Amino acid sequence: MTTIRSERVVIDGEMRPATIRYEAGRIVAIGAGTADIDFGAHVVLPGLVDSHVHVNEPGRTEWEGFATATRAAVAGGTTTIVDMPLNSVPPTVDVVALEEKQAATLGKLSADTAFWGGLIPGSGEHVDGLADAGVCGFKAFLVDSGVDEFPPMALDELRKVMPKLAKRGLPLLLHAEDPSTLIPLGGPDRSYSAYLLSRPAESEAAAVRHAASLATETGARVHILHVSSGDAAANLGPGMSGETCPHYLVFCAEEISDGATPFKCAPPIRASEQREALWDALREGVLSMVVSDHSPAPASVKAVDTGDFATAWGGIGSLQLRLQATWTAAVERGVDLVELVEWLAVGPARLAGLGDRKGRIAVGMDADFTVFDPDGSYIVRGSALEHRHPVTPYERMILRGSVVATLLRGQMVYETGRIAAGLGKMLERHG
Repeated sequence: MTTIRSERVVIDGEMRPATIRYEAGRIVAIGAGTADIDFGAHVVLPGLVDSHVHVNEPGRTEWEGFATATRAAVAGGTTTIVDMPLNSVPPTVDVVALEEKQAATLGKLSADTAFWGGLIPGSGEHVDGLADAGVCGFKAFLVDSGVDEFPPMALDELRKVMPKLAKRGLPLLLHAEDPSTLIPLGGPDRSYSAYLLSRPAESEAAAVRHAASLATETGARVHILHVSSGDAAANLGPGMSGETCPHYLVFCAEEISDGATPFKCAPPIRASEQREALWDALREGVLSMVVSDHSPAPASVKAVDTGDFATAWGGIGSLQLRLQATWTAAVERGVDLVELVEWLAVGPARLAGLGDRKGRIAVGMDADFTVFDPDGSYIVRGSALEHRHPVTPYERMILRGSVVATLLRGQMVYETGRIAAGLGKMLERHG
């Protein structure tokens, strides 16, 4: 049995002194007294959960892989990730593909890892098999995903398969943009404003309205991914949930230069008033979590040399920086760490059906902890990140806070730059 303590531990929606005892990787008691490891005034948070991570292995491991992604996770205080069904090859749309992906993790996981299934035209017959295999839910696109092997679903196709998800109690995760309102760039274009205009906020809001109608009609739970606008958040219907990402909370379109393709994502980073609307939606509980949408790519695929928004991959690598980036923007708005725990741990764990083990410090939960110095600072150098590629829009930014240590089921997996690799496990949804 081992004990840790701190003067500041986030437990049950408050920060207080506590000593935590754990045995065989589970918390067995929370109280007072001395401990084997005393973190002093550093804040002990539950291990963070990131439910939106594109690991890309197998098939596009040159973009990212389980070894590098999970090292980045624990270095950033995240003890559990949920891997998206794309951009791996094959995508996770049937049990055979899931098993191939699970085999690719062996010996590589530094963080615990669960999996989303995918929905593409014709894959509805595999829902039950994937659900039986423990996937956390199913992701679909309404627009081009950017990779040929994961085509979008039409609304009528979703309508047919969503009752299966409702019966199994699994969420539909939706990339919500209305294809009829997008305006493709006609050719090479370094203009960020042109890219922004090509994917208007109304496209996102319209897609959310379509999703709300389907949710009401079918009884399926719908979760809207990477919400980039207050317009979209305002259209979430009853029983729906939504997430946003650090890049939408930190950056704004007015600050992005032409040719700055490391900032390209879809939906795009919008104007400052949309950024503040997202913060309002989080504080009001309209949006329930902040996830990375970690979707890295090599510099050549991000068109860093040409600055061409038309051809650059639309994804941001930020798994390691989620806590610090969100905290940096949160402090400016009077948001505290207790609120961040809800968005960076509790909400994502609940969405993925892992809330019985992950996301909270409580007796019976996994002994996953993030030890954080909220007053520290970190200068981002892409070359120093654990991600496979150094491309990041946070390059040279000074972020607030520093991760002191990360514990996974009571084992120290990260401490002052040292990572204990290979201690992560594969997880299945429990409910």
